[in-house]
Order: sequence, then C-alpha cells, then structure tokens
Amino acid sequence: MNPWLVGLIGLATGVLGTGLGGIITAYTGRPSNKMLGGYLGFAGGIMLALAFVELMPEAIEEGNMFLAIVGFVIGVVLLIVMDRNLPHMHHGGSEEGDGKLMKMGYLVAFGIAIHNFPEGVALGAGWVSSSSLGLGLAIILTLHNIPEGIAMAAPLAAGGVSMKRVVIMTLLAGLPVGVGAIIGALIGEASPVFLSLSLGFAAGAMMYISFDELLPEAHEHSEGDHHGIYGGVLGVLIGYVLIAII
Repeated sequence: MNPWLVGLIGLATGVLGTGLGGIITAYTGRPSNKMLGGYLGFAGGIMLALAFVELMPEAIEEGNMFLAIVGFVIGVVLLIVMDRNLPHMHHGGSEEGDGKLMKMGYLVAFGIAIHNFPEGVALGAGWVSSSSLGLGLAIILTLHNIPEGIAMAAPLAAGGVSMKRVVIMTLLAGLPVGVGAIIGALIGEASPVFLSLSLGFAAGAMMYISFDELLPEAHEHSEGDHHGIYGGVLGVLIGYVLIAII
C-alpha cells in the first residue's frame, strides 16, 4: 500500500481516538473511576492479544525468531527511555488547584503526543505486512487512544481550559500517529528484515504501554474493585475474535 495513504489512515486513527476522548470529556464530564478502569483494562487486554497472537507470529514469519525478538527488545527499550526522560504523567494524579490541573493536562498532552509516534510506526509496518493486520491495528489503536484523550482532557477541562480548546488539543495529540505510520510503512517496504524488526518493535512497544500504563491505571481507577480485571479479560477475548475475523 502507498505509504502516504497509510499515513492518512494513521492520521485518522490517532485523531479519531484522542479526539473522541476529548469530546467525551468536554461534553459529558470525566467518567467514573470504575468505568474508566474497565475501559483502560479493556484497551490493555486487546493490545496484549494483538501483540502476542498477531504481531510476533507475523514478525517471525516475515523474518525469523531472532529478528522478531531484536525488534521486540528495541520497542521495549525505546519506550522505557521515553518514559523516563520525557515529561509524561499517567492518568492518575493530584487534583489540587486549577493551575496545577492545567499544567498536568499540558504535560499529559505532550507525553501522549510523543508516545503516539511508535504506535504509528506499528500501524505502518502492519499495513505493509497485510491489510487485515493493518485494519486490526487501526481499530485497536483507536480504542486505545480514547482513554488517552480522556486522560489529557480531564485535567485541562477541570483547570478551566475552554471546551473548544480541549477538543482541538486532543485532536492535535493524534497527529504523530500519522507521521509514525508513514515511517513504519517506508521501513517495512524496504526489506523483509526491516518488516520483521518493525513488527517485533510494534509488539514490544504495545506490551510496554499495556503493562506500564493501561493495566496499572486500570487497577488504580477500579478502586479496589475488579472492573480493570474484567475489562482486561474481555479485551483479550475481543482481541482474539478481531484477529480471527479480520
């Protein structure tokens, strides 16, 4: 597929996901902690299913086990470096003072925009491998980006930022997915070696995002209940179904 078309698909995926999160928050208010916990768990479960049932086997098929594992490790290490060195705040946090909330919202927005780039690379590599894998990734990344949009929009809205500006900012945070998708498609088209590495990279990045952000935040927001666990189990099951039918 044309890399620029893949980029447009990535752009739509990123903007739609984070934008929906912003719209939901701006016009309905922040969802309850338990509901958000279930949704975050669902997103984490579905990403793990895709990483281990689709991306890694595809990476091995396109290249070999060594290349797939090398790509996987690169994806994990890059996300660890980004997580430790960029101003990225997780979904939780203090809610004392409008100014503090607004600052937290801007930091989260920056972190989400940066984290969206490797997701785009994963999407681009997936489309090069097969349109069915690319479509599955687009659906799952859109679902994953909705809670990120909510996490970004909630402190901004609570800090006094206008609804219009909140929505615009969440839409802009999805732009790096499109850029990453173009790069992922170009790298994936270069050779089977790069495609295998890219798919392994995507699996590693998704695993890190799930274990570092989505699942811990799902547990925290569930407030001692099991909504995050229920969402995670359901996400894995739905992930299997999507992989089987797409």
